[in-house]
Amino acid sequence: MASDHKGIAVVLMGVSGAGKSTIGEMLGKSLNCSFIDADDFHPQSNKEKMKNGIPLSDQDRTPWLETLRDIVKDNLVSGKTVILGCSALQKHYRDILRSADPNYQEGVHDTCFVKFVLLDVGVNVLVERLQKRAAEGKHFMPAELLRSQIDLLMVDDSEGIIKVDASSSPEAIVDCIKVSFF
Repeated sequence: MASDHKGIAVVLMGVSGAGKSTIGEMLGKSLNCSFIDADDFHPQSNKEKMKNGIPLSDQDRTPWLETLRDIVKDNLVSGKTVILGCSALQKHYRDILRSADPNYQEGVHDTCFVKFVLLDVGVNVLVERLQKRAAEGKHFMPAELLRSQIDLLMVDDSEGIIKVDASSSPEAIVDCIKVSFF
């Protein structure tokens, strides 16, 4: 899947608590490449909204996604592999990220060098993970916003998104992703 002039970006997507950061860090180390946590690029206003239980709007998300797209593009054109942990809940959000590939043609997903993996996990596990993070003070996203993210998540089979059971062990998830792309 590599090219002589391009890298590849693997976007670990899913709702809060799916394991994007944990798996992204492990996968990045395993592949000796960069891991980018999209949460690190939210402006403070977005973090405050989420912290206060207010779901983000497209107006909040678009500049954030465009920043992430530009970072991914820099890596791709430099021939680097990069892992991005980003919710990317809707197709038009993913299309913003796909446009990091200078040769991306809308609707043509199989030749795009920005690939997506849905970390799929049940609601009960997600709630448990989010409550644990909140108790530890490790994240700004409250469990109360989980329903809004689940309701927003849309995956179209035509996009070629790989679905991975994120209730498996982190090592098994990383191995599954590596077999799919590398």
